[in-house]
Amino acid sequence: MSSYYVKADKFVLPGFVQGPGYLEISDGAFGFFSAEAPAEGAEILDCSGCWITPGFVDTHIHGFFGHDVMDCDPAGVNASSLELARHGTTSWTPTTLTASLEQTRAACASVYEAVSERDESFMGARVQAIFLEGPFFAEKYKGAQNPIYMVDPSVDAFCIWQEAAHGLISRSALAPERAGSLEYIAELASMGVACALGHSDATYDEGRAAIAAGANSFVHTYNAMSPLHHRNGGLVGCAMTAPTAISEIICDGKHVSPGAIEALVRAKGWDYVALITDCLACGGLADGDYFLGELPIELHDGAAYLQGTNTLAGSTATLAAEVKNVVDWGIVTAEQAIRMASEVPARMSLTDDVCGQIRPGRDADFNVLAADLTLKQTYLGGRLVE
Repeated sequence: MSSYYVKADKFVLPGFVQGPGYLEISDGAFGFFSAEAPAEGAEILDCSGCWITPGFVDTHIHGFFGHDVMDCDPAGVNASSLELARHGTTSWTPTTLTASLEQTRAACASVYEAVSERDESFMGARVQAIFLEGPFFAEKYKGAQNPIYMVDPSVDAFCIWQEAAHGLISRSALAPERAGSLEYIAELASMGVACALGHSDATYDEGRAAIAAGANSFVHTYNAMSPLHHRNGGLVGCAMTAPTAISEIICDGKHVSPGAIEALVRAKGWDYVALITDCLACGGLADGDYFLGELPIELHDGAAYLQGTNTLAGSTATLAAEVKNVVDWGIVTAEQAIRMASEVPARMSLTDDVCGQIRPGRDADFNVLAADLTLKQTYLGGRLVE
């Protein structure tokens, strides 16, 4: 693959925004940025007036465009990846649901098989890791998770899943009030795997104990967790005051109000808030009836609900849409929103060594955004996603 240069007004580079200028793309990898034009005769991709951003990194997402990770279907994982790339997400972390030990094992194995089947011609979002959302949760805040499979944390079970995943699992979620949680968190930390806190009725102090044991994040903050109360800070209060732990947040305008999102960002700082979609298999599809694992859901008015209820089951948003939302709502700057959808989630999922930033030598996965942050184009390994 030959080299070319991207010309644009603004480049979101590590630490700061640069531009106008030129970014070299060489053999599918990022080169260096320069304010000076390249030598005469160099190929130029003219994106004047636009933002050049890292490809977005979705670290909590169950599927897309008719396919769910819990289908245990490698072809479905790859089909989701192809469609996600068309929507600006160039890296993702396929996310499981609370299920039986065996189905979770099969889901992890299918993600690994999907990755193994790819070659250099594949133009879908890269699978960087796996996120286990469950089954170590509390029934009181089950949300759209099936409570019949909820159990106490088990390192033995985790090792079975990690073996099936060939080491792809980077995060595991749990309710910290369950028996054995602190030991589980500490043991996974020793393996280089992070734990996330959610679907939980934990007290403020139970949340803090879990962070001290090694947990690094909170699952879709506000949703499915003990709320902030003046006599018990709950897990929401813990999320707001844990300075080194990253808080996921769904910014589709349905799950959390803009005011609550702003309160979280002001409490923690934008660089400890990660935009996630929690998108379901029905993402990208028309309104109608679908399934989330074994649970029937209905999609209408831009969100998915457990069938016959007003309980949110998950989102159908994309990160590209959420980036625009939080800027349009006046919560953060464009640069901050872009980093909240790229480098912050990559750091949270322990994959920031391979994605989330425009760094020389890394895969040239990037987005071209219009001045109003509308997604215009996505490039994967320096090639246009079509």
